[in-house]
Amino acid sequence: MKVKISIDEFDNKKFKKYIGESEDTNKKAVVTHFLHNYRNGVKKHYEKEAYKYIKEIIEYKNEEEKLNILYDDAEQYLLFEVEKVPFPTPIDYSFKFIDLFAGIGGFRIALQNLGGKCVFTSEWDKFAQTTYRANFGETPFGDITKESTKKYIPEEFDVLCGGFPCQPFSHAGLKKGFEDTRGTLFFDVVDIINRRKKNGKPVKVVFLENVKGIKNHDKGNTLKTILATLDELGYDVSTEILNSRNFGIPQNRERIFIIGWLKETKKTFKFPLGINKDNKVIYDKDNLINIQSTKVGDILLKNPDNKYTISDKLFAGHIRRRKEHKEKGNGFGFSSVNENTPYTSTISARYYKDGSEILIEQKNANPRKLTPREAANLQGYPKNYIIPVSDNQAYKQFGNSVSVPVIQTVFNEIKKQLL
Repeated sequence: MKVKISIDEFDNKKFKKYIGESEDTNKKAVVTHFLHNYRNGVKKHYEKEAYKYIKEIIEYKNEEEKLNILYDDAEQYLLFEVEKVPFPTPIDYSFKFIDLFAGIGGFRIALQNLGGKCVFTSEWDKFAQTTYRANFGETPFGDITKESTKKYIPEEFDVLCGGFPCQPFSHAGLKKGFEDTRGTLFFDVVDIINRRKKNGKPVKVVFLENVKGIKNHDKGNTLKTILATLDELGYDVSTEILNSRNFGIPQNRERIFIIGWLKETKKTFKFPLGINKDNKVIYDKDNLINIQSTKVGDILLKNPDNKYTISDKLFAGHIRRRKEHKEKGNGFGFSSVNENTPYTSTISARYYKDGSEILIEQKNANPRKLTPREAANLQGYPKNYIIPVSDNQAYKQFGNSVSVPVIQTVFNEIKKQLL
């Protein structure tokens, strides 16, 4: 094929004008989901619309640029573009899942490593979509609160997973069950579950992650409503707060995990609490003293760019604020570590602002921020994970992400009973 056709053509303003549309945010998602499932049965779910959109591109290119592109050639080129990525879908998959509030794909990497096939993903942030596509070959669908997005979810999948945002519930107090969740993003999670239930194809496992603070959010009513709603939908639910530093990651990061099994399957679930020195799973809290040892040096680069060293002005500000916090007795301030420190504090989405959560000590120099690659390492992302966005966006993305090894260890326990 002499003329290349890119999936990015769907963002072309001239193309959008040509077909008489101001915006269709899901076109790239439809085409990439179709292509990514080209060699399995899920392809049929996206086929009709994908063919339509690809033909629109061909007609546009042929007319506007006086070309003679054939459909079969275009399809094969686009297929190559989607499949030549760091983390292609497993050919011999054993279960199917959907990836909601997908971020940059932490859930997806973990579940694909265990033989899972992602059949639908959604993420509204355009920068996260860019990172997701670079690594998985798929552009996520957009706003999951909209029916124009939900309509693309396939009928059959085994697992629903995602790290949904924590929001206050307008009717907290367990008065209306499912209705209590309206107006929140969790409502859209249960709406999807409820639709599958009504269609006679219930989701087998619900796998959710959230910040530790949700346990006490709105005096505990938020978590109570979540658990009551999943119970109402027919799930036996287990929850546990897990810390990334217990799973071979040198980061003190606590998150709550919520696992729901269909009651009819009569499954019981025991959370893995960490990994020990022999790389075996720990189930007993008393054995957490034997966790796999870590140190910050494990995730650091040998020769980071000097641009990550903080300025004299910023460092002076950190020192001043630490002193002020100490005088007030709250103990907060910037956190500095070295390569021998066992673990860092929690990296968050605000890390790009001043790096105060995690500063790396340097000899004869001011401390430095983590590089984006080190931030990826700190969340357990593979070395070949592509970071195609700016440093600031990368910090936000990794700060919002899940720790991949934690997700993979937990889901490996789920998989033992799922298959």
